[in-house]
Amino acid sequence: MDQLFKGLDDIYNEIVDIRRYLHQHPELSFEEVNTANYIAAYHEKLGHKVRKNVGGNGVLAYLEGDKPGPTVAVRADFDALPIHEQTDVPFKSVNEGVMHACGHDGHTATLLGLAKVLNGMKSEIEGTVVFLHQHAEELPPGGAIAMIEDGCLNGVDVIFGTHLQAQMPLGEIGYRSGPLQAAPDRFDITIQGKGGHGAAPHETKDSIVIGGQLIGNLQQIVSRKVDPLESAVVSVCAFEAKNPYNVIADTATLTGTVRTFKEEIRNFIEKEIERVVKGTCIVSDATYDYTYTRGYPTTVNHKEETEFVAKLAHCVPGVESVNETPPIMGGEDFSYYLEKVKGTFFFTGAKSPDWKQAYPHHHPKFDIDERSLLIAAKTLGVATLQYMKNNAKTLSSQQV
Repeated sequence: MDQLFKGLDDIYNEIVDIRRYLHQHPELSFEEVNTANYIAAYHEKLGHKVRKNVGGNGVLAYLEGDKPGPTVAVRADFDALPIHEQTDVPFKSVNEGVMHACGHDGHTATLLGLAKVLNGMKSEIEGTVVFLHQHAEELPPGGAIAMIEDGCLNGVDVIFGTHLQAQMPLGEIGYRSGPLQAAPDRFDITIQGKGGHGAAPHETKDSIVIGGQLIGNLQQIVSRKVDPLESAVVSVCAFEAKNPYNVIADTATLTGTVRTFKEEIRNFIEKEIERVVKGTCIVSDATYDYTYTRGYPTTVNHKEETEFVAKLAHCVPGVESVNETPPIMGGEDFSYYLEKVKGTFFFTGAKSPDWKQAYPHHHPKFDIDERSLLIAAKTLGVATLQYMKNNAKTLSSQQV
């Protein structure tokens, strides 16, 4: 472990440089061609076996240790968001309207740095490390499911991943066994009324009024139909019915999101939204179109692997606290990996103690304290090496 920690300390500046380069050259989900090539070239220079175009723009790199043991996958995503950057950092995005506003540049830099250090420890590695670089985490259907279908988890015994959290203090590791992140779904509703002159509303079926009533009615699904001890969100996030000032719109569209942890609640809300839409439209003699699009599954961490990482995190230099974190309503397609193999996904604090304000993820002024990259790399590295050591011994005893 000392060798791992020292190796990462020695290349910290390189890790930061990688993060800044990626931050300056972001690419949107499913469009990350140059980023994928950059990642592949880095691993190829290290001598790793590399698979490109995995499930799309995904990249896999393999480091085979000199000693037998299990296969551990470590994952980082690398897509950016359609956001115009408003920071004043010297490495701000050069791609207009595209920004790394969620830390995926940091995730990739962390994994590449870890790959370089572990490569220098090949003689000590007991098993195989799979560096799983995933495209398109931000945009459903996401990159994880396609990479899985393309064999990224073949032979993998366990998977670890982390997300930098800009509103969690630097030095903190957040873990949780069981459900960690919600299933993020989308709904689209079109109300078809009857337009007309604003001076003669009695001759219309006002889609804006119907839409307003619908927004209020939808809020009763969670407040009056879901057990208060359970968690669910129904949010209307867009309402559009643009017309001249004196014209009543015949059509209105509403778009929103549903967040749930339990599949039965997810199924109920999907059906209940349509029941509410139908009833609201019947009252006003309007028609509707309703589409419900399922996003990623709930991210559910495996108990043994989660507790394993939480215990190890205490020994990582730079980690000041290891805390059980509450579940969050944000979605994450790491959930697909956890449905196939055991593993855990944890949070690494990236909020600088020097900041007066920490901007949230997906904000145009989002940033991270780059010291978090070192903490993330060390925690993932410790988990990888210790898991190999523990399970290589198990394999040896079974063989005997």
